[in-house]
Amino acid sequence: MDDEPERAKRWEGGYERTWEVLKEDESGSLKATVEDILFQAKRKRVFESHGQVRLGMMRHLYVVIDCSRTMEDQDLKPNRLTSTLKLMEYFVDEYFDQNPISQIGIITTKNKRAEKLTDLAGNPKKHTAALKKAVSSTCVGEPSLYNALNIAMQTLKHMPGHTSREILVIFSSLTTCDPANIYELIKTLKALKIRVSVIGLSAEVRVCTILTRETGGSYNVILDESHFKELLMYHVKPPPASSSSECSLIRMGFPQHIIASLSDQDAKPSFSMSHLESSDGGPELTLGGYYCPQCRAKYTELPVECKVCGLTLVSAPHLARSFHHLFPLEAFQECPLEEHTGDRFCQACQGELKDKSVGVHVSGLQQRVLYGVRPLHPRHAPLLPCVHTQTGSILSRDFIAQTNISSQTSHIWPT
Repeated sequence: MDDEPERAKRWEGGYERTWEVLKEDESGSLKATVEDILFQAKRKRVFESHGQVRLGMMRHLYVVIDCSRTMEDQDLKPNRLTSTLKLMEYFVDEYFDQNPISQIGIITTKNKRAEKLTDLAGNPKKHTAALKKAVSSTCVGEPSLYNALNIAMQTLKHMPGHTSREILVIFSSLTTCDPANIYELIKTLKALKIRVSVIGLSAEVRVCTILTRETGGSYNVILDESHFKELLMYHVKPPPASSSSECSLIRMGFPQHIIASLSDQDAKPSFSMSHLESSDGGPELTLGGYYCPQCRAKYTELPVECKVCGLTLVSAPHLARSFHHLFPLEAFQECPLEEHTGDRFCQACQGELKDKSVGVHVSGLQQRVLYGVRPLHPRHAPLLPCVHTQTGSILSRDFIAQTNISSQTSHIWPT
């Protein structure tokens, strides 16, 4: 047996001679190589995005957070619970930034029970405040995956058929204590077209694999905190809609913000419908707000679903930001900046280009449009000119910087 050659495991193949990837620059620093590795990883994620795909634009998402005793482990600093809640705050902000007409709710599970931390709502401040309070909570007992999924299902099953019903489970434990057969619940979730995805913090669990496979979700186990954040960001973009989802016209209201003048004798302060249900400081009397065009109910912020008549109230920018996922540009081809003979200034921020390479995009009119090769964050989409009407446009690598490639156009941005 000792004479047999040692055979490397399959997973070890990805770690052979990894030091050859790192190369020093003229100053002896490895920073440029590390940045390039991270950039290539982001571009790989970008290429997975395809146009002409039907997406669920109005999303109803419940996030289930495991708060069992395993969340006190310190493999994530300072512990799993604190790290998870901090990343969830960032996730909530990004979710509503790119899905402004969607809603999210948070459920926690520990000690064989599950409870709602927040109900489905479109107010990010409400969820962020609840997450900050949850940092001081204690992690005890075992989680109950069945109870958490059942609570989310009881709400999601009443959502309209044209919306996307989703559950994202952040699961730390290797066990779950359930009061009934969870496989029957999985069948019910599948029948209700509720997509369940799981992010594991420990190791792969068999029941989670079956849960995600049957409901059409994804299942990933984190490697470290940066990978954890990356997996969360996968769920910011709307998922592909199922072929059996309903198609229907949706009534929406576009109220104008009206502020009454203090000198107006007929102006009377009134309560907002959102403040009436708020537990923070009680309702407030104000002179201005958004008034529902159908029932004249008053609200202080958008988007929101009218509690009186059920009309969805949004603004035009909210609607445009929700639909920008549907119009991705083709992936840009990277080429050296030296080949460009025109002005070398960023079309968006007017800064001087200092990168060695840019992206080339050939539009339908066969016009060469140059951009920085760094991915563009979706919130910058409205700042960019339409590439089909701009010739020789350039974007710097610093301006185009976060998660998705410069793949969003301002075609539908309202003027």
